[in-house]
Amino acid sequence: MLQEESDLSLVIAQIVQKLKGSNLYAQLERQAWACLQRPEIRLESLKEDIKEFFKISGWEKKLQNAVYSELNVVSIPCTQEAEAGGFLYPLPSHPSAPPEHLKEPLVYMRKAQGSWEKRILKSLNSMCTELSIPLARKRPVGEQKELLNKWNEMGTDEPDLSLFRPVYAPKDFLEVLINLRNPNYENGDSLSFRTHLGLIQVPLKVKDIPELKECFVELGLTTGQLGIDDSTQVPPELFENEHVRIGQKVLVQQDSAAAQQYIRQGSPTALRAELWALILNISSQPEDVKLTASNDDYYFVFEDYLYQVLLCFSRDTSVLGHFAYNSASPPKSYIRGKLGLEEYAVFYPPNGVIPFHGFSMYVAPLCFLYHEPYKLYQIFREMYVRFFFRLHSISSHPSGIVSLCLLFETLLQTYLPQLFYHLREIGAQPLRISFKWMVRAFSGYLATDQLLLLWDRILGYNSLEILAVLAAAVFAFRAVNLMEVTSLAAAEAVLADLSTLKVMPLLQIFLFATVT
Repeated sequence: MLQEESDLSLVIAQIVQKLKGSNLYAQLERQAWACLQRPEIRLESLKEDIKEFFKISGWEKKLQNAVYSELNVVSIPCTQEAEAGGFLYPLPSHPSAPPEHLKEPLVYMRKAQGSWEKRILKSLNSMCTELSIPLARKRPVGEQKELLNKWNEMGTDEPDLSLFRPVYAPKDFLEVLINLRNPNYENGDSLSFRTHLGLIQVPLKVKDIPELKECFVELGLTTGQLGIDDSTQVPPELFENEHVRIGQKVLVQQDSAAAQQYIRQGSPTALRAELWALILNISSQPEDVKLTASNDDYYFVFEDYLYQVLLCFSRDTSVLGHFAYNSASPPKSYIRGKLGLEEYAVFYPPNGVIPFHGFSMYVAPLCFLYHEPYKLYQIFREMYVRFFFRLHSISSHPSGIVSLCLLFETLLQTYLPQLFYHLREIGAQPLRISFKWMVRAFSGYLATDQLLLLWDRILGYNSLEILAVLAAAVFAFRAVNLMEVTSLAAAEAVLADLSTLKVMPLLQIFLFATVT
């Protein structure tokens, strides 16, 4: 009990420290000073009067939403960790623990991430040397003016990008994860782990279907869902009408926690943009864009937005803050002749994030929801620092890409063993097909309406584990056809087009109709 109270106190202290540096803190201070000038504020009841003013004026709700947003970052949802106040917290590290332990507790994971970062930088520097292009330079005044003049028409400039290549692609990252090993298990000490026949060979704890059912209980077969055409309990139109009414009430109340709970059953299209912004507590490289989104008919019309968002993102130093809990570290650049001297080091890119081929697909679906570039940018940045960075960083986090890969393989091997063994025997390890879906959070693979329903649940459960569950559900849905293939190419052909799939029925059937 005392330990739980101590852990909770540490979490509270971390959140208070984070909020002290925020704009909200400064606004609350100004409101408190202004409140003192009001005639109804009395010295003998100063504390209570100010608290009542904050409550009536709506500032208390804004503070609650800010705290809730921070809790979503520090908590690990859907786990068996210590529970307090309705949130599931990771066990805080000892106060004297080094910073790198806070980023990632497992040494071999940290070393693997460090090696991967060196490889990425080597590839980037090699390309820059070949093309005689400096990594960082200040734009001349003429270029600055030209960029401002064409800011809203960036997609029509059509620069020649034929000489550029992606720094890395998802398949390169997958090969790194396949070779990841825990040195303590090299000799196969763990009997249960030796039985795992997938490509990921690290002993992390992942959920089985009973645990997933408990975690995603609102996806049950008897619970109303948007994205389901029929229901045995409530006619779809009646559920949708009532769901919309409740959603409107949630928005009026401006309660982030209520919005997150509500969206677990899906968001009505008309309310989604506002609900996501409420949950995320949002108030009101170009080469990569050209290589991906401009070739996708769905997102072509948003090309200018993608340029704007990704250009701003690459230069946004506030993004560096997420490296406090990201196993990765931002790359450094040194002033010429000062290599290795920290006082002459700068982060480059300024946001510390080197994009990969397909990175722009994290932004593209959001263009359907947000038509103001500033709001689009704020939502994307928050989605990235809360969720998407975990899809291309090596870590032991339950929502990290390593855990998602292991969860996917474990689900298939356990609940569809015949299919799993068949594909493995013909050299078509399922992860080689599904990895690209998960690393891009299915963006560019599902129809847009289905993708947004999936991302509703990511936000609702504050977890990326649903990606691994859906990947396994897709294989289950196409199992009959996959049992007939005799090569990796044939298996890929069966799963080449996911655009006709309905996400929610697949998830419900796999989770709640699977025999366990």
